[in-house]
Amino acid sequence: MSSTLIQIAHSGSRLPEWLRKPRTDFPALHRLKGELRRRGLHTVCESARCPNIHECFARGAATFMILGDRCTRACGFCAVPKGRPPLDPDEPENVARMAADMKLRYVVITSVNRDDLPDGGSLHFARTIAAVRRALPEARVEVLTPDFCGDLAAVERVLAAGPHVFNHNTETVPRLYRRARPQADYYQSLRVLQFARERGALTKSGFMLGLGETVDEVHALMGDLRHAGTAIVTIGQYLQPTRRNLPVVRYIEPREFEAHRAYGLTLGFDMVFSGPLVRSSYMAELVHQEARH
Repeated sequence: MSSTLIQIAHSGSRLPEWLRKPRTDFPALHRLKGELRRRGLHTVCESARCPNIHECFARGAATFMILGDRCTRACGFCAVPKGRPPLDPDEPENVARMAADMKLRYVVITSVNRDDLPDGGSLHFARTIAAVRRALPEARVEVLTPDFCGDLAAVERVLAAGPHVFNHNTETVPRLYRRARPQADYYQSLRVLQFARERGALTKSGFMLGLGETVDEVHALMGDLRHAGTAIVTIGQYLQPTRRNLPVVRYIEPREFEAHRAYGLTLGFDMVFSGPLVRSSYMAELVHQEARH
């Protein structure tokens, strides 16, 4: 496969057939949204405009987004608005109660970036993990954390709470960080993942295709993740969430996602979940089960 770009996606163009997903079961969607709002909770499914939200909400799955619904960063690919919302001290227990009421066997917790907080929100993260583990002692907990500005003490604080999977997304290849993640650092993200692995965590990372990366760059990124000890990698198509966000440069065909999956397995990943509609937390329980087999 050539490393050159072979297809340009123009703003407003129709999505390829493989990216069209039916939107069904609106009652289930609205019921879960209503219950989340009643408890003052947020999900990345809604805030990031995930294309899988109808499917996941219909089967009673959601990824909790803590530390507020606004972010201190302004990444070019992300729909979450910028801001510094006050921390809700009841949020950890509310997440735990909601997860228990949903009878979740696998709980995924992510957050916005909170660079304004001295600990990056890591203590709040740890309290949420602890609350969920008390409420659902048999459940597995996966966290998808920010980089905490490279503060490894913050990472350690999260790990000490005992998540079963530690996920931190690299999002894209290093060449595109200035456009896509201007307030982040690629090698800092790799250090966070490596530190978590060295502390014994099962580590996971995800990134998007379609922002202008080449195949060679994708292979190099996967090699870097594997070198950092990452066990699970997720790869999905970037979709422009709003007109303010970066445009899609290319729609990647399913066969290319399969080629990346096959390449990743040769590198020694336990699991490579690769497909147009794959997202970092999508089908997380099944991905974890496959990785442990």
